[in-house]
Amino acid sequence: RAMRRVSLLGATGSIGDSALDVVARHPDRYAVAALAAHRNVAKLAQLCRRFRPGIAALLDRDAAHALERELAGDRLPTRVLAGPSGLVEAATAAEADTVLAAIVGAAGLEPTLAAARAGKRLLIANKEALVIGGAAFMRAAREGGATLLPIDSEHNAVFQCLPHGYAREPSRAGIRRLILTASGGPFRRRAVEELANVTPDEACAHPNWRMGRKISVDSATMMNKGLEVIEAHWLFGAPVEAIDVVIHPQSIVHSMVEYADGSVLAQLGNPDMRTPIAQALAWPGRIESGVRTLDLASLAGLSFEAPDLARFPCLGLAYDALAAGGAAPVALNAANEIAVAAFLDGSVPFPAIHATSAEVLSRTPCAAVDSIEDALATDAQARRLARSILRLPADAGGVALAA
Repeated sequence: RAMRRVSLLGATGSIGDSALDVVARHPDRYAVAALAAHRNVAKLAQLCRRFRPGIAALLDRDAAHALERELAGDRLPTRVLAGPSGLVEAATAAEADTVLAAIVGAAGLEPTLAAARAGKRLLIANKEALVIGGAAFMRAAREGGATLLPIDSEHNAVFQCLPHGYAREPSRAGIRRLILTASGGPFRRRAVEELANVTPDEACAHPNWRMGRKISVDSATMMNKGLEVIEAHWLFGAPVEAIDVVIHPQSIVHSMVEYADGSVLAQLGNPDMRTPIAQALAWPGRIESGVRTLDLASLAGLSFEAPDLARFPCLGLAYDALAAGGAAPVALNAANEIAVAAFLDGSVPFPAIHATSAEVLSRTPCAAVDSIEDALATDAQARRLARSILRLPADAGGVALAA
């Protein structure tokens, strides 16, 4: 077993916490080569002192300078890098053979794409890289010789249920459909007319998973599941009509694959991100993750229901965007990011997330996206339109992307 050296993009978030917990359990197998984050100086400094990476990068330049000052007297082997180029260097560092991409939102596209082009073993938690990049991202990964391993719990579950050597051709493998499960989030039973008054804290109170605030809101609207449908299309080559979503409140069955003979294979486990992270880190082997054993006898039951698109209209938008193709998924993701950020800072009510995303999608021209540059131009245009609809400042809702 060769020692794997890991670059972790999104080190200070919840995925970063889980990944570093797994890595720390296996010091004979994994070492940390690079850590990257947005601007959490205090936490990244703590992680640098513990894991002693060769590179620490922060997207926020002021935060990077503060980190450099914080670590100045510690005699660590750590170079501090700043800005988008710093994140790209962390993703492509020669000393890292494995890159875990967990930067939330479109800001994670550039370093994730760079890792794919560099031929890394790429563990993807950043679904937006595939939603935005689509065919161009998959082409870059193929040409760069990257190995793509999904660590979103749903896509990792599908990956585990696919036949060995699956080559992104569902019909040839006898696959009828992919079934992604969703918990339904905190508002599964809330009256639809009450959703106009829900608070950001209520939207972030996920019943089963511990996640960051942006992805928690996406779970509450089920936009997260819609983006996962788009991601599954690109990862597994499945057409839109062969990807279904079911509500599964217990979050024990993480996803399923149905075959032509009627068999349905499911991956089960406690709702803990350390399971898919450990599976991807060790693939094709297995390692201890620290997750408690699933006690089937203690489960009261496993239930499933069809999603209510009147309650979760964002899921329907994502299906529409995937069916339309081209610029539509890019515009949908961009509008959602702007609207969610505005909801989290108290500028708009919860229903504005769907309303804004729907309007941006309807006003986006049906154009082909043949390159990453096309995708970034569409992303920027959709963000401007979303800000205009919501009457937000020009810099609201996250960082601008660069080719």
